[in-house]
Amino acid sequence: MNSDQKEQQLLRGLVENDTKSVQSIYAANFSLIQALVLNNNGSYDDARDVFQEAMVILYEKAKKSDFKLTCQLKTYLYAIAKRLWLKKLKHHGLFVSNTDLSLLEPVIAVEEDLEMAERKNAEFEVMESAFAKLGEPCKSLLEAFYLQKKSMSDLVEIFGYTNTDNAKTQKYKCLMRLKKLFFAQYSK
Repeated sequence: MNSDQKEQQLLRGLVENDTKSVQSIYAANFSLIQALVLNNNGSYDDARDVFQEAMVILYEKAKKSDFKLTCQLKTYLYAIAKRLWLKKLKHHGLFVSNTDLSLLEPVIAVEEDLEMAERKNAEFEVMESAFAKLGEPCKSLLEAFYLQKKSMSDLVEIFGYTNTDNAKTQKYKCLMRLKKLFFAQYSK
């Protein structure tokens, strides 16, 4: 069973009030939330409260038939807990100094933050799929330049181009091909 299936099973268990599922979610995620709260002016009791609130939000979301978890459960819970804790800090005046309240950024609603994260995850999946379909030598060329941080002169040596201008031209063509693949899949 892969991790996605395992997390979906845990969510079903949460909705069905399965004790083992709830305990598994708690065991796998509480320490992360606890560290967040303790490192940001909170106590162990605060961490427990925030985690419980995050679990309730997760439970309410998971009960909806249209809910689809598009990121790791840990990421989802952490995002919820972070927003909840920032709201509590703001409420207690611990989020910003009292001297300059204009620096306070508005706290985004948990749902909006999670929707944005889910949208980004979906875009990354489309990009990953487009990159997989790119083919050689473009795939290797773009990996060498962007991921391995190779210079244009390195690309000339590695791929046998006659000069750096030819390497730049080929890189540009590969980027355009990747862009075309990405947007063709993204529009679907």
